[in-house]
Amino acid sequence: MNAFADNPLQTREDIARAVSQLVEPLETHRSPGGARLKPSAGGAWFPDIAADLEGFARPLWGLAPLAAGASSATGEDEYDGWDRIREGLRNGTDPDHPEHWGPAGDNSQKHVETAAIGFSLALAPERIWDPLEPATQEQVATYLRQIDDADLHDCNWLFFRVLVHLGLENVGEAYDRDLSRETLDRLESFATADGWYADGPPAESARDYYIPWAMHTYGLLYATLAEDDDPERAARFRERAVEFAPQFRHWFREDGAALPYGRSLTYRFAQTAFWGALAFADCEALPWGQLKGLWLRNIQWWAEQPIFTDGGVLSVGYRYPTLKVSEPYNSPSSPYWALKAFLPLALEADHPFWQAEPEPLPALPEQTVQSEPELVVCRDRGADHHYALAAGQSTQYREKYTKFAYSSAFGFGVRGRRPGLEGAGHDSALALSEDGRDYRIRERIDETAVMDDVLYSRWSPWDDVRVETWLAAATPWHVRVHRLETERPLNSAEGGFALPKGEADSPARHENRTDDERAWCRTPGGSSGVRDLRGHRAGEARGQEPNTNVSHPRTVVPTLVGEHEPGVHWLVTAVTAASPDGDDRWDEPPRLESTEPICVVDADGSDLIRCDR
Repeated sequence: MNAFADNPLQTREDIARAVSQLVEPLETHRSPGGARLKPSAGGAWFPDIAADLEGFARPLWGLAPLAAGASSATGEDEYDGWDRIREGLRNGTDPDHPEHWGPAGDNSQKHVETAAIGFSLALAPERIWDPLEPATQEQVATYLRQIDDADLHDCNWLFFRVLVHLGLENVGEAYDRDLSRETLDRLESFATADGWYADGPPAESARDYYIPWAMHTYGLLYATLAEDDDPERAARFRERAVEFAPQFRHWFREDGAALPYGRSLTYRFAQTAFWGALAFADCEALPWGQLKGLWLRNIQWWAEQPIFTDGGVLSVGYRYPTLKVSEPYNSPSSPYWALKAFLPLALEADHPFWQAEPEPLPALPEQTVQSEPELVVCRDRGADHHYALAAGQSTQYREKYTKFAYSSAFGFGVRGRRPGLEGAGHDSALALSEDGRDYRIRERIDETAVMDDVLYSRWSPWDDVRVETWLAAATPWHVRVHRLETERPLNSAEGGFALPKGEADSPARHENRTDDERAWCRTPGGSSGVRDLRGHRAGEARGQEPNTNVSHPRTVVPTLVGEHEPGVHWLVTAVTAASPDGDDRWDEPPRLESTEPICVVDADGSDLIRCDR
């Protein structure tokens, strides 16, 4: 059931109704005492009690702005369940109640969720705090203050303490002010260049969606709610956001879809939370019409995807329900962090954001180099294909950061359980194997660099195997050059973009072409191809284990396969893809558009690989 089925998602009233439409299906899953909520029986790596608190708290990210922006004349909003929320808050923080949430110790998931409660105290105390009796208010404050005695992960988690403090401050409750300042100082130490942050100490932390939907969004909340008390810090948070905004818009396609890249993609339209946070902070980092267009189109795009269960609950997955692409910390309620997108509802209806007409993206460059995340974002308008080349980041979440390319149309795949290439997750990757059964892709990355518009990485799938990779855009292609140095015999398989499969009983709608140097596939979902520019590998079309791609449940990957004896080998690959509405230019030779060629010379100097631009 699509919770937005009858909602055009155009006006402020539509968006307000959307919050209720998202939250109402959860009520049948609420516990008798109101403190716990769990839409299904699945679990995460933290205890069920924390997952139940997650289900209670995450809807507040949308409900608090909805309440804050309610008509001052009527005092009403689109949601009538605040009595149940207050009952749950009373019981969840009561040590003597069966639904008590229990203590929140070091690095507890419960601190993540109490941040939403703190945010609600800061934004809508008249709904969640003022009607509580004084004894319950003290009980709630005591529970929230546990965050001051706990160690937190050294990353965006530190903002959860700040959000709790903002709530306690707003309702006149005590908290550790010195710790608050120390925490904010630590968070600001994560700032890097060009308005970016790292999600933790910069030398060892990722640049991904946690920068816009966490670091920047929380910073803008603080800048708005604490501006009078901490104006200099508030100004810094705003300045970084203004610098970041023109870069982040490149992650969005013209129709509102965004690049699937990194972890926690099940939060879905949290992708647009940053644009909403700019509006909330009255920060016109881009023209209001452009901000509103970016924000609204992403929500509208998500509303058209099959992301809901039969009961209208947000599922775990990305563009469709699948646990195979989730993280161990994704509980059944995790997707409701998406409600952070609804911050603009806290604004009055006459705010310039709401008064602006949504504008399309401006004419953005075909290729944009982003040095902090080490990406080259590409817009192949002829092929209607929006994707990013990636130098790669070493994290425990492997394929979510280490593929060569990430596409808003074709997604990316993760490793499955089946042996061989069906479960290797080798789309947009070079996979290496000793036995043709177990494959390794770029995962442990030793070095990366951005060299003008070329991305470089050095990686070691085994201690005695080293691969150097260069990536360059060559619209409508991109080119990959690999120097493979191995002391053991290896099989290789290099994949292009994963293509959604057509139906097996409709061969006219599913075409594969393979030969000694290339592989090309076409389905109703588009086309995708790879070419070996040196002619050393054969082409194949390889199906992938179902539900391992974030965007499509069944995919096929055009693949080049080869065998390599110990020694040094050069692999040069051209990759292209087009959406169903794009111009398939498979027969055009790859060309690089720059003044200098990429030149790579074999170790003995006898062979020159030259990709002429």
